[in-house]
Amino acid sequence: MQQRQLGPFQVSAIGLGCMNLSQGYGAPISAEQGTRVLLAALDAGVTLLDTASLYGFGANESLIGQALKQHRHRFTLASKCGLTGVDVNGDGKLQRVIDGHPETLRRTCEASLRRLQTDVIDLYYLHRLDKRVPIEDSVGALGDLVRKGHIRAIGLSEMSAATLRRAHAVHPIAAMQSEYSLWTRNPEVAVLQACQALGVAFVAFSPVARGFLAGEPLQPQAFDANDFRRTMPRFEAANWAANRRLLPALKKHHTTD
Repeated sequence: MQQRQLGPFQVSAIGLGCMNLSQGYGAPISAEQGTRVLLAALDAGVTLLDTASLYGFGANESLIGQALKQHRHRFTLASKCGLTGVDVNGDGKLQRVIDGHPETLRRTCEASLRRLQTDVIDLYYLHRLDKRVPIEDSVGALGDLVRKGHIRAIGLSEMSAATLRRAHAVHPIAAMQSEYSLWTRNPEVAVLQACQALGVAFVAFSPVARGFLAGEPLQPQAFDANDFRRTMPRFEAANWAANRRLLPALKKHHTTD
């Protein structure tokens, strides 16, 4: 497994995004199957595991904590705050809420540490920008968590180059995480250049385009009813047909290059 420098950490070039073990691409899998996947990833040389308080509204962190508490020394642990589940209407149904207030980030971190059954989170991302809260305030709170020893490094997820520069002026940012693949090129506009200028690692998620570039061709009509790709325009019938026509040339180039 090739290695990469990610802030102060050396990690495997390929990390495991753990969200899909609890939500996103259909019904959640069992804890037993999730444990097998996590242990197989470690055995394959994957040393970067990425989760979030949002994934499964805490269930994903709990799975990792229970399955890997005896293996904590084997991997770099990344989690996220600032986008969580909140019972907005008081009916017991959690909804996604962006909240970057310092007190919320501190509270979320404490809950994540308990679920993950660890004393420290290696890389802690601000999951989304809360436009109601200056980025300086949110990152300042995360800096306090670094000083207290609850987290080791700070990351940002899906934010602009300008926001990255403002955040980095408050506390060193170790990583910027954004979707990046051959069909999602947005980071090339300015984010990659800002990361290079500031010495911030760039972490690409969904590098195989939600499965579009991986293995056998996808069949969107067969997606599970809970598969969130059903809400993505690129997988709608007309758009999917247009995208599928591009695959043969790409695969031919890949095999002959």
